[in-house]
Amino acid sequence: MASQPASQRTAYQALGGRSAIERIVNRFYDLMDQNPAYAELRALHAADLAPMRESLAGFLTGWSGGPRDWFEANPSKCMMSAHRGIPVDARTARQWADAMRRAIEDCPPEDPRVGQAMAQVLDDIALGMARD
Repeated sequence: MASQPASQRTAYQALGGRSAIERIVNRFYDLMDQNPAYAELRALHAADLAPMRESLAGFLTGWSGGPRDWFEANPSKCMMSAHRGIPVDARTARQWADAMRRAIEDCPPEDPRVGQAMAQVLDDIALGMARD
């Protein structure tokens, strides 16, 4: 993927493509599943995280400029509507943002600056979902 000039690469390419996104997503869910610091966040999810792993990887793939399969399969879904029925408060939103930032740090993308920018935007989105 590094053959394109940096100015022409999508965030998806700069991250390292689907495999890099899957590593980040898997690390995120592993952290959430295994680290007590994310217990309240984990409690909001089903016992089987496999569907969520696939869904988040698909969303982040399309969102970052890769194949838009997730968006084509979910034409009227956005992150706010997808989480409408989940009691997201400031604490669980912060846990989500912290776990995602840590996952990105633990699985550094090809371009760390793009990873940092992605973490910041996702942090803002997560905190914007909090309903306190």
